[in-house]
Amino acid sequence: MSEKRVVLVTGGSSGIGRATARLLAQGGFTVFGTSRNPSSVEPMPDVEMLPLDVRSDESVKTLLEKTGRLDILVNNAGYVLRGAIEEPTLEEVKALFETNLFGVVRMIKGLLPIMRKQGSGHIINISSGMGMVPSPFMGYYAASKFALEGCTEALRHEVKPLNIQVSLVEPGFIKTSVWQNMKEASGRISDYDPSRNRALEVRHQFEEKALDPIVVAEVILDIIEGKSPRLRHAVGSDVARLSRMRRFLPEAIFEKGMRRTLHLDS
Repeated sequence: MSEKRVVLVTGGSSGIGRATARLLAQGGFTVFGTSRNPSSVEPMPDVEMLPLDVRSDESVKTLLEKTGRLDILVNNAGYVLRGAIEEPTLEEVKALFETNLFGVVRMIKGLLPIMRKQGSGHIINISSGMGMVPSPFMGYYAASKFALEGCTEALRHEVKPLNIQVSLVEPGFIKTSVWQNMKEASGRISDYDPSRNRALEVRHQFEEKALDPIVVAEVILDIIEGKSPRLRHAVGSDVARLSRMRRFLPEAIFEKGMRRTLHLDS
C-alpha cells in the first residue's frame, strides 16, 4: 500500500481552511491544520490541529519538527483590511502584508527544503479574485494578493525542474467569517463615504449569494489529484467573468463597467 500523502493547511480553523482540511482527511490524506489557538478549534475527524502563527519565524520552525514529511502545502491563512488607500496607518498596512504575503513566504522558505529533498511536492496558495481585479476600499488587501500572485507565478517556474508543482486558487465571494472579521482602517475620511457606502451595498448583495467554502475545497482536491494542474484556478462565476472581461475589454470600457457595477458615481 502506498504511503498516505501528508497535507498541511494553514488557517485551518474555519472557512476555506477548515473545509479543505476536512475534505482531504475524508479523501485519505494525512492532514495537519494550523491555528494560532488550536485548543479553541472544534475537532475534526482525522485532522490534527497544530499551533502556528505565520507571522512568527520561531512558530514555523517548531511546526517543521512535528510534520516531518510534507507532500502538499495549502497556504490559506489571511485576513482583510478595508479602507480607502489613504485611510489606514502604515503599521496597519504592514501588519496585513505580514500575514497575507510574508506569512506565505515564511511557510515556503520553511517547508520547500523538505519538498526539494523529497524530490516532489505541491504548493497551493489561496489568493482571491481581487488578486486579479482590485476593488475600491479593498486596495491593500488586493495589493497583498497581487504580490502573492507574482511570487507564486515566479516560484512555479523555479521549482518545476525539481518536480514540485505550484498553483493559485482565486475564490470570489465565499461564505466565511473573513468578511465579518475584517479589520477597518483606523483613519476614516468622510469624503469617501458617499461612494464607499454605495460600493459596500453592492458588495453586500454579492455576499448574500456567496458560495459555500466546500466549493473551494473541492477545487483544491481536484488540483491535488490532477496530473498537470495549471497555475490559476478561479472559483465562482463572478471571478471567471471578471477575469475574461479584464483580459479582453479595452481598459476604459472595463473601468467604466466597474464603476457602474459598484455605483461609485452618484
